[in-house]
Amino acid sequence: MWARGAQLDYGNAALNRLQCAPIIKFWRCCLEGLELTRLLVDALQEKKGIDILVLDIHSQAVFADYFVICSGESEPQLRALMQAAQIEAKKEGDRRPKGVEGNPADGWVLVDFGDVVVHLFAVEKRAYYDLESLWHKGRVVVRMQ
Repeated sequence: MWARGAQLDYGNAALNRLQCAPIIKFWRCCLEGLELTRLLVDALQEKKGIDILVLDIHSQAVFADYFVICSGESEPQLRALMQAAQIEAKKEGDRRPKGVEGNPADGWVLVDFGDVVVHLFAVEKRAYYDLESLWHKGRVVVRMQ
C-alpha cells in the first residue's frame, strides 16, 4: 500500500498519488488470475460448494491459467453456485464471463472468465469426467473438502 502523498516518477514528471488515482483506477479496472480465483472460491464457499479445488494450469494450457472445480449436491445448489460466481465476479472484480456452457439440470456447468475457468459438477458427474486426473500435471493451489 502506498503512503499518502507517495511520489510516482513518470519520466520527468513526478505526480503525487492523488493525481495518479484516475490513471491507476483505469489501469487496474478488473481482477485477474489469482485474485479473481480467490474471489470465486469465496463465493462458492458461501453457497456451500463441496470439494473446491483450484488448479494452476498455466504451464499446461494456453486458454486459461486456473481451473476452479467445485461440486454441488443438487440442481438448485449448482444454479446458486453458478449465479454466485457470476455476481461476485461482476460486483467485486468488474468481470463478466466470456461464456457459460452446460446446465445445472444436466449436472455440469462451465463458467469461462478467460484466465479462470469455473467447473461446477453434480457429485456423480465430477467422478465421471474426472478433471483432476485429466489435468494431473496442474499444480494444486487450494483444496477445500
